[in-house]
Amino acid sequence: MSAWMKAGNTAVITGGASGIGLEAAARYATAGMNVVIADRNEETLRSASSALAKIAGSGDSILAHSCDVSDLNQVEILHDVAMKRFGSVHLLMNNAGMGLPVGAPWEDMDALKTTMSINLGGVINGCHAFIPAMLEHGKAGAVINTGSKQGITRPPGNYAYNLSKAGILAYTESVANAFVEIEGCQLAAHLLIPGFVYTPMISAHIPEKPAFAWTAEQTVDFMLERLDDNDFYILCPDGEATRNVDEKRIQWNADDIIKNRPALSRWHPDYADRFTTYMDD
Repeated sequence: MSAWMKAGNTAVITGGASGIGLEAAARYATAGMNVVIADRNEETLRSASSALAKIAGSGDSILAHSCDVSDLNQVEILHDVAMKRFGSVHLLMNNAGMGLPVGAPWEDMDALKTTMSINLGGVINGCHAFIPAMLEHGKAGAVINTGSKQGITRPPGNYAYNLSKAGILAYTESVANAFVEIEGCQLAAHLLIPGFVYTPMISAHIPEKPAFAWTAEQTVDFMLERLDDNDFYILCPDGEATRNVDEKRIQWNADDIIKNRPALSRWHPDYADRFTTYMDD
């Protein structure tokens, strides 16, 4: 078990009222941690808070706070509220995210701005609001940012979501490196890269869970296992994408640059058959 995941320590999870965030919060509550969940939906927050209080045995160690992570001021207030209630924060899990349908990369500016401000901006705001105090208290801790495989392979179809998640990848790598460069730093950064997970964000569009989709429980099980080994890239499989499949897809994507192929050649008509052969090899 990670050094920070112990009774009396405090975890803050944005997007913590449902899906992966809520399941992670449940595990932290089970470990005896103080748990702060933040979300924009107050009704969902109340339900999640009640469920977590049952897991913890009382509501004393649970705090639910309404917060729009795209607003730095609100995230700073979240930090102050968490500190006032529980003291030092040991885990920050920037998990809040959303996806809006968009058209071509030169269309839907409003959807682009909203997606970027919540997905990428929320991660950056969380780090700016929480990390300085986490460094100051000097105890073991972690920052977990939720990315996506779409931020790595960037498939066509939703450029705004891909861009936001690619930004989280680059930003979290920078955070991890910055921690390494601080002498005696007890913090570590991790990038959670879920597979296809059946969460409320997905069920809103797909009423029935696909057989290959993982649950939030499976994803958090895998995340905690990899955290124990201090993985930075927590690349989660699912029922369709094994580790080997993910590695081959990522390698093909990287080879577009090395081999000077067309952008996103996996989906280019001149390369689609080659990609299929490559994956079947």
